[in-house]
Amino acid sequence: MTEQESRASDIRVDLLEIARLIEPGATVLDVGCGDGSLLDYLVRQKQVDGRGIELSSEGVNQSIAKGLSVIQGNAEEDITFFPDDCFDYVILSQTLQAMRRPDKMLEQLLRVGRKAIVSFPNFAHWKVRVSLGLRGSMPVNNTLEHPWYSTPNIHFCTIRDFVNLCGQQNIHLEQSMAINARGYRMPFHNLFLANFLATQGMYVITRK
Repeated sequence: MTEQESRASDIRVDLLEIARLIEPGATVLDVGCGDGSLLDYLVRQKQVDGRGIELSSEGVNQSIAKGLSVIQGNAEEDITFFPDDCFDYVILSQTLQAMRRPDKMLEQLLRVGRKAIVSFPNFAHWKVRVSLGLRGSMPVNNTLEHPWYSTPNIHFCTIRDFVNLCGQQNIHLEQSMAINARGYRMPFHNLFLANFLATQGMYVITRK
């Protein structure tokens, strides 16, 4: 295993899918960066100029321990202090569904970034439908890790919901990816199939 492969194995597969979308040397803001795993990979392997925002003190401390430039704060409030077009890419990974106003958050992502990469759990996946339809209960799985009473997810979004929202906000879907339960990209772009079979949606969005 090479050093790069060793570093890559330290982060989730779906985060590697995001990393593949980032140009080397780009300026990047990772919103809700967690422990900084993705940002650390991008800095080391793609030499990006990276910044992060994270709500939890634990995540901030882990990120700073990696030598990353990360601030603690509420992403929905603090992103408003960044000037227009100050980043090439803004990343929002598995966090959109935890925002109070996802629509306003998308506007902010595309205000401060030339492009935004957004990923989110797909609540229309067939296993979610089965759990609700047959068991009558909210699912708990690798993508939806928390029971309903303690989940940070406050907006249950599907891939179709996201596509519809982008249409309403005049947002261009530059790339669309359906992600399976193992974190890998699925080989189709059909909206119906993606909405039914993907556990995550991942999109590169820009302003029209």
